[in-house]
Amino acid sequence: MAIFRQPDEGEGNENGKTREAPGHAQPAGQGTRPTLGAFAPPPVGGGNSTPPAVPGAAAPPDPASIAGGALAAGATLPGAAQDAFSQPPGAQAAPQAAFSQGATDQAAAPAAFAAPTAFEPPAVPAEPAVGANAVDAPQPGQDAGDGGGERVPPTKGAARSRGGRGDGATAELRHRIHEQLIEELGPILFDSRLSEEDLRRKVNDQLHAAIAAERVPLSAADKASLIQDVADDILGYGPIDRLLKDDAVTEIMVNGPDMTFVERNGKLTLDESIRFIDYDHVRRVIDKIVSAIGRRVDESTPMVDARLPDGSRVNAVIAPLAIGGPFLTIRKFAADPLRIDDLIRFGSINAHAARFLQACIVGKLNVIVAGGTGTGKTTMLNVLSGFIPSDERIVTVEDAKELQLHQDHVLSLESRPPNVEGRGEVSIRDLVKNTLRMRPDRIVVGECRSGEALDMLQAMNTGHDGSLTTVHANSPRDTLARLETLVLMAGFDLPVRAIREQMSSAIDVIVQLSRLRDGSRRVTHVTEVQGMEGDVITLQDVFLFDFSAGVDETGRFRGQLQATGVRPKFASKLSDLGIKLGPEMFSPGTTP
Repeated sequence: MAIFRQPDEGEGNENGKTREAPGHAQPAGQGTRPTLGAFAPPPVGGGNSTPPAVPGAAAPPDPASIAGGALAAGATLPGAAQDAFSQPPGAQAAPQAAFSQGATDQAAAPAAFAAPTAFEPPAVPAEPAVGANAVDAPQPGQDAGDGGGERVPPTKGAARSRGGRGDGATAELRHRIHEQLIEELGPILFDSRLSEEDLRRKVNDQLHAAIAAERVPLSAADKASLIQDVADDILGYGPIDRLLKDDAVTEIMVNGPDMTFVERNGKLTLDESIRFIDYDHVRRVIDKIVSAIGRRVDESTPMVDARLPDGSRVNAVIAPLAIGGPFLTIRKFAADPLRIDDLIRFGSINAHAARFLQACIVGKLNVIVAGGTGTGKTTMLNVLSGFIPSDERIVTVEDAKELQLHQDHVLSLESRPPNVEGRGEVSIRDLVKNTLRMRPDRIVVGECRSGEALDMLQAMNTGHDGSLTTVHANSPRDTLARLETLVLMAGFDLPVRAIREQMSSAIDVIVQLSRLRDGSRRVTHVTEVQGMEGDVITLQDVFLFDFSAGVDETGRFRGQLQATGVRPKFASKLSDLGIKLGPEMFSPGTTP
C-alpha cells in the first residue's frame, strides 16, 4: 500500500502557504529532514519498525505532486529611498526616494514534490499499539527510519527552518562562534578609539580563527555567509543590517524570525532572504537598538519607540503583547534629507505651491502639516523647516529625534518615558512648556497627539509666530476637529467656541498630504484658515490636487496640484514684509 506523510513545513500547498503536521514544529537545532523519496521501510524485525496499517483500513490517496508557490511582489523601480517620496516610473535613479508608484511583477515560486515510494507492509498484520497511528509519517526532529519514536515538541523561540540561515547545525555553529567572539573581544567592541574599519578587521580575524578551530567542513560560500552573518550580529543589526544599508528600502517590518516585509517605492514585499535564528535573536537586535539611546524593553514595558543613529524611527513590541512576535518596525531616513527641489522633481508638489509655502515660512505664518500614517508628514515638516532663516533660534520637540535641520542655531529636545519605577517621565507637553522659557524664534513640534496641542496654540497666539507641527488627519476640516479633541485632552473644560477662536487666530495654513492608491505620496490641499463665521471656522483652498485627470496605463495618477484662483487674505501681510506673491502663482490651470 502507499504510504502518505504530511508535507514538510517548507513545502507549499495549493494556497501557496506553508503548513506542518498538526501539533508539531521543527525544533531548534535539528537538522534537515530527509526528502520524501528517501523514505524506505525498516528491515522486518528491526527495533524501530513502522507499525503496519490496520486491516481493512482504506489507504490514503497517493498524491502525484503537491505544488505551491508564494506569490512574490516583483521587482520595483530602482532608486534610493527615504521616508516618504518615490521617484516616478522611468525616471533616473536619485540619491533620495521619490513619491512614485513602483511597478510590480508577479513571480511564482512553485515547489513540486515527487509522489512517495510505495511498499508493502509485513505479511503478518499486528494490532497497533494503543495510541499509535496506523501510518506514522516522519515528524520534525525524527529521521525516516526512526519509526514510532517519541516526538519532540517544538521549543519556544525556535523559528521554522526552511534551509539557509535557519539550518539547525549552521545556526548552532553560528551561535557558538558569536558567543565565543563576544567573550574574547569584550571591551574592544565598545572602544571608541577604534575606527569602524579597524574594529571590523579585528572581528574578521577572530572569526576566521574561531571557524578554523571548530574544524567543521564548510564550503567557501557557506563560510563566507557565516562570517558575514556573525559580523553583522556583532557590529551591526543582524540579518536586517544589509536592508538598513540599502537606499532603495524605506521601511522594514519584522513580523517574526522568518517573516520580514520590506517597502520599496511605496510597495510592500516579503523578503524571504532575511532570516533570524529564533525569537531570541530578534529580541537581541531590538535590545541593541534601544539600549544605544538609553531606553529599555522588557515584560514590564513591552513597547518602545527609539531611533537609529541616522535618525530612522524604530518601534518594537515584545511578549506578552506581541503574539507570535517580537515585532520590529523601522522607518528609514537617509543621511541626506530631501529638499523642496526634490519634491518638485518627483511631482509631489509644483513650483508655484512650493514658492507659496516658502513665502509663508519666511513670513512667519503658523503652518500645520496634516495627513494619515505614512503620508510623509515628517519629511514635509523637515522640508518646510529648511526655509527658516539661519539667523533665527529654532527649538524642536519630538518623541524620538527625526528632524534633520541644516541651520546652525537648532536646539533639539526629546521626550523621555518613565523608568522601571514609573517615575521620571518627561512628556511632549512638558517640553513645549519649557521651550517658552528658552527664547525661541521658532517652535517646531514633531507631532501633536495629546494635550500639548493647547500649549502649542497658546504659543502661536502669544508671539511665537512661524511655528510648525504635524497632526494626524485626513482633510483640512478633519484637522480642525482633531485639534479640538486634542485640546480637550489637556484636562481643561474649555468651551468649544473658545477653542475654535484660538485655532482660527493661531493657524494660518494647513498643508494636507495623502498616500494615493498608486503608492505615491502627494500634497493634495494647501488651505488658508480665514477666521470665524458664527461658530464655524472658515477655510479656503489655495491649491488642490486634480483627481479628475485620471490615471495612466501603469495606474499612476496623472493629476497635479493646481491653483484654485483664490488669493489668500494674508497675502497683504506678506506684502508688508516685502514678500511679493505674483498673480501668476494663483492663476488656475497654469503649470510652472
